[in-house]
Amino acid sequence: MIFLLKPLSFLPAILMMYVIYSFSAQTGEVSGDLSYKVSYQIVETKNELLNENKSYSELDYAASSIEYYVRKAAHMTEYFLLAIAISFPLYVYRVRGIWLMLLAGIICVGFAGFDEYHQSFVAGRGPSIKDVGIDSIGALVGILLVQAFCWSTLHNPSGKRRRKRHT
Repeated sequence: MIFLLKPLSFLPAILMMYVIYSFSAQTGEVSGDLSYKVSYQIVETKNELLNENKSYSELDYAASSIEYYVRKAAHMTEYFLLAIAISFPLYVYRVRGIWLMLLAGIICVGFAGFDEYHQSFVAGRGPSIKDVGIDSIGALVGILLVQAFCWSTLHNPSGKRRRKRHT
């Protein structure tokens, strides 16, 4: 049964790749509108929570000023999630340590490069090496988090099962 289910552990990674590809297939206008809406929602929520009473034009200006950072945070988050979705199944297949970092890193950075290339064919979009770098940072954090989590929860230095001592 495990033999049949193990390959399915890669489904979240494939789903995440589909999500990333779908966002990249949006035209520049659609993507920009989505980023602006998220940015506006952030500043509007802050305005309400802090009772700032900003006008629409002030909210618009604040949203426009953070839109770039919201876009880049979205890049990092997508690849952070992709790295986690790739690293856990690799760990299940006994890829550990530096090999996990290398293999998951190559897959994530390779996909980021492919994704930027894909954007060169989408209206109003273009490839960016800077975005591949930002994506890579998100992926690295995700890979390191999986490494730390798996090591801290599953690592047994002696390689043996621990026995309870009776005193």
